[in-house]
Amino acid sequence: MTIALRYAARSDVGLLREGNEDSAYASPRLLAVADGMGGHAHGEVASSVAIAAMAALEEDPHQTDLVGAVEGAVRDANRRLHEMVGRDPSLKGMGTTLTAMLWKGTQLALVHVGDSRAYLLRRGELYQITHDHTLVQSLVDDGRITPDEAATHPQRSILLRALDGSGEVDPDLSLREAQVDDRYLLCSDGLTTVVGPETLHQTLTSIDDPEEVVRALIDLANRGGGPDNITCVLADVVDVEEGHTPLGQATFVGAAGSNRLASLSTGGAGTAPGGVAVTMPQPAILDDDEPGRGAQASRRAGRRRRLWPMLTVVLGVGVAVAGIGGFFVYQWTQDQYFVGSQSDEVVVFRGVNTEIGPFQLFDIAHYTGIKVGSLAAFERGQVLDGISVPDVDAGKKKIDELRASAGQASSATSEGQEPEQTPAPPTPKSKSSASPTPSVKRSQ
Repeated sequence: MTIALRYAARSDVGLLREGNEDSAYASPRLLAVADGMGGHAHGEVASSVAIAAMAALEEDPHQTDLVGAVEGAVRDANRRLHEMVGRDPSLKGMGTTLTAMLWKGTQLALVHVGDSRAYLLRRGELYQITHDHTLVQSLVDDGRITPDEAATHPQRSILLRALDGSGEVDPDLSLREAQVDDRYLLCSDGLTTVVGPETLHQTLTSIDDPEEVVRALIDLANRGGGPDNITCVLADVVDVEEGHTPLGQATFVGAAGSNRLASLSTGGAGTAPGGVAVTMPQPAILDDDEPGRGAQASRRAGRRRRLWPMLTVVLGVGVAVAGIGGFFVYQWTQDQYFVGSQSDEVVVFRGVNTEIGPFQLFDIAHYTGIKVGSLAAFERGQVLDGISVPDVDAGKKKIDELRASAGQASSATSEGQEPEQTPAPPTPKSKSSASPTPSVKRSQ
């Protein structure tokens, strides 16, 4: 028994963007999606460079170290971006996500940076097999917010890792074992921010032809408002007859297709808007393990996590830096407030109530002189956890309430009564037009 890939790729500008900064590539042995960012700073250039670097892997079809090959391609893309910015400072600020798979037989090396995603549909179950490198995902991981809250969080577009050429890149890398009838989807967040996992699952299970699937997914994203560029690459693992070796055409879509990078990386491969083909067959070694087990091997240990672009934020200085997808880190830190504690004093903070590595994403906006220890136990716990407030004045008002409640508790205690505990008001949530995205089962 031998296996092959049947694949399709398509990209769409969406309904609100003027240009397409997404790029993608699909061939018999390589699938890749890159979501460029930077707007005027040429995100389409960054995504095209990343795809070209990955497509260059086609020049050596006999790699034995798949993980090492994709890791080298990612670092090469990052180096190219660094050199381009050095030659043309106007490109500073561009960057891109990257999610890609390099195949050999049933084995595939998965590389991932940013918030584009890869999904696996196996035996009717949908798994998200990449982990978003975003601020809100880190908050979910720490238990500070729920996945539903993350879907509408005002900072959901802030990336912690991406390819931008500004420093050492830190991709997620793994080696996986595919099975016949597996279906893989790689996509930019222009799809996943508006199309939930239930709808993804229904579409992936109800449509057989890969080209029809990618068309349907893009249509769904546009019906959901199409707020961003939308790019999808779909591949089915199929069983083919021994000795049957049909070869598919390599396909560039999105900005990479527009920039005609095929000649740079595959010696003239086609640039059709979509493609369906199968791989050169390889002996199949099926693995009955659940997704994420067996041959999966992490290469992340010991690497320095790079926080992109927020390492440039200097707390207390108020330096504005470019954010991702139209946000500026300085702007959002100035719009967020919470009541907390500093050296046993109740204060109002400006910023986000979280720490990433050694960096605090907040600074003090107002001192009160009130000792945390003077508060009742319940109110003290609230302050230590952090109480979200819309602005400094609301923070002062909240502190007055805490102080009054502490006084009531003290009076009640002096009379031998149980102090009444007043629940904290709910944390205000920012409005968003994006639909909530329920959680998806992830492979371990």
